Amino acid sequence: MNLITIDGPAGSGKGTIAKQLSQELKLNYLDSGAIYRILGFHLKENNTPIENDALVKERIQKAKIQFMEDIIYLNDRDVTDAIRTESIAKMASLIAAKKTVRESILDLQRSFLQKPGLVAEGRDMGTVVFPEAKHKFFLTATVEERASRRYKQLISKGFDVIMADLVDEIQERDFRDTNRTISPLVPAANAVIIDTTELSPSQVIEFILGDI
Repeated sequence: MNLITIDGPAGSGKGTIAKQLSQELKLNYLDSGAIYRILGFHLKENNTPIENDALVKERIQKAKIQFMEDIIYLNDRDVTDAIRTESIAKMASLIAAKKTVRESILDLQRSFLQKPGLVAEGRDMGTVVFPEAKHKFFLTATVEERASRRYKQLISKGFDVIMADLVDEIQERDFRDTNRTISPLVPAANAVIIDTTELSPSQVIEFILGDI
């Protein structure tokens, strides 16, 4: 079964690339970051203290998550746009460092691997979730470029954001993601590293297609 993992930090382009690649190859698509955002949104909305592992685990087990084309549902409610705010992104990063959370959703993530194959994107797809993947890629870009991409994305959705704040938030998230003890953000040993700073999505996809 064809399995491709695409990891990288926020704003590196992994979401755009993974989705387009899955469409190009007619494979299933997993946005693992969305799962953490959904759970972050769910826990925040229910005022759940993330230090309480037992309660966090209980909340997660009761969360019904569904992906239907471009719409994301939490307990039968459309949360597609609600989970894309910076506050939820921060919450997602915080809970992603928790062993309880990662262990709770591991089976859910792996369940996306179905015929004819899967393009999975996130931060530990090639290292933890699908270590057996033959094709692994790790995307990166400068902080400034990643903040610029995020700025354009949020502005297009009607959010009021400040570029300097995005730079700070991305740097903070990078630090949390790379320094956490559970599934830190690092390239898999056999991953192909691609700097997307000056590359268009089509150029990145062309490179990946040529490599696989």
